[in-house]
Amino acid sequence: MPVQAHATLDQLALREAFSLYPTGVVALCALREGAPVGIAVNSFTSISLDPPLVAVSIARTSTTWPLLADRRLGLSVLSAEHGGLARALASRSGDRFANAQWRATDGGAVLIEGAALWLECDPWARYDGGDHEVVLLRVEHAETFPGVAPLVFHQSRFRALDEA
Repeated sequence: MPVQAHATLDQLALREAFSLYPTGVVALCALREGAPVGIAVNSFTSISLDPPLVAVSIARTSTTWPLLADRRLGLSVLSAEHGGLARALASRSGDRFANAQWRATDGGAVLIEGAALWLECDPWARYDGGDHEVVLLRVEHAETFPGVAPLVFHQSRFRALDEA
């Protein structure tokens, strides 16, 4: 089915089309008043090596993002074992960290134990992205765990990678 012109573009069809592109799942978290606050994002990408920048895209309807926007942030690329945590971080209610193992950095970033990658980031710039806000984050510290398989979001489901 070809993509329709902008004026008649069906949002449900577009959401389905976008779901065909697999993405990693990232926990975006920080301490707020001593407690972890976080959300799951699957719109994460590297932007620049100099300066070291990554980008995330946050829905304007998010009630959690305003609690994180001015903080040092922990970005954890979730592992294939984190499907339940990803669902909890994406939910609008309940204790998102009830079954999570996490650690806070001295700067207040929250990192998820067992992740494939940890990034500690500071907000850099924000841009209009329609119904989302595109946020550039400056990477201040990175720690990799190459043996950990990442969680993948594809066709609106969490999946694990398999060797080709």
